Amino acid sequence: MPLMANSQQTINGSITHDGLERTYILYVPEKYSPGTAVPLILNFHGYTSNNFDQMHYGDFRPIADTAGFIVVHPMGTIDQLNNPHWNVGWGTSTVNDVGFTLALIDSLSAAYTVDAERVYSTGMSNGGFFSYKLACELSDRIAAIASVTGTMNVNQTATCNPSHPMPVMEIHGTADETVAYDGNFFFASTPTVVAWWADRNECDSPPTITAMEDTDSADGCTAEHHVYINGNSGSSVEHYKIIGGQHTWPGSAFGGFGTNQDIDASKEIWRFFSKYDINGLINPTAVHDQEVVSSVVVYPNPVSDVLTIVWPESTSTDYSLASFFGQTIQMGKVGSGTNQLDMTTLVPGIYVLTIGHQVIKIIKAQ
Repeated sequence: MPLMANSQQTINGSITHDGLERTYILYVPEKYSPGTAVPLILNFHGYTSNNFDQMHYGDFRPIADTAGFIVVHPMGTIDQLNNPHWNVGWGTSTVNDVGFTLALIDSLSAAYTVDAERVYSTGMSNGGFFSYKLACELSDRIAAIASVTGTMNVNQTATCNPSHPMPVMEIHGTADETVAYDGNFFFASTPTVVAWWADRNECDSPPTITAMEDTDSADGCTAEHHVYINGNSGSSVEHYKIIGGQHTWPGSAFGGFGTNQDIDASKEIWRFFSKYDINGLINPTAVHDQEVVSSVVVYPNPVSDVLTIVWPESTSTDYSLASFFGQTIQMGKVGSGTNQLDMTTLVPGIYVLTIGHQVIKIIKAQ
């Protein structure tokens, strides 16, 4: 059973399911307060990997510290090839990981004040495949999913029947040599999966496509943001196409060449999740993300002294500036027209500017 946490704790816990002891690492942010319902993110590791590595590689902890959600990193079991895995139907396992996930959600909900309508699933590679499986088979408990370098098995859509419109985000590199972007005999292509979910949710098509600013030319790749909107219950489907990107988690400090640094996958996933509960879009009157992206102007970037933000709306909106690791440095409101932020006292490095739902990487130069 899990231990109760008061604030900012990393807890090693376990439950027994189907006669197997299943372990997990739980992160509880400092601002968690028993009795106040908070979201829960399930963060699944990749094939041959483990939950400790995933906690650092696809790191949500700094975001949890400011946003207040709980994140759990479950540990898979060993398959018939002697590798840690999630059973997504590859024929090397009979473990009921969907049942385990349901038991884990119930166990954590008994120990912590989890918002039952705001449980989300994400993961890397095999963990991304498994998030799709949960979207299909545990949709009555999962509000939205995001996959990084994962996809669905060929023909899996034939049996996928979620109980509600499922918001989906897929982040995938076109140079991925482990889970090919264009698919193969076993795996469906990324464009096929993204289009299927957009059609399933009855989103507008074609998507809006925005080229992300190439803020790091040394990473060997660029990013496009594909967004399908206006789905049932306000659902959307988003895809970050990492052109030249490899089998990596964008924004990770542990990635090498081919790891995109123009976006931070963890921050983008939370931006996406935060809009939805299991009933759909939480604030149906909110401006769509791509409308905000196309209208706000931020310059210069990199910046040395003063950052200019041009906000075209007639009403003000909230902003926050945080360090790359999630520590809030300043926050306030930007009004209609030109706004300026003094950056002179900040040390050189990468910062994250959040305006509404938009997240922008800011580079502070010397």
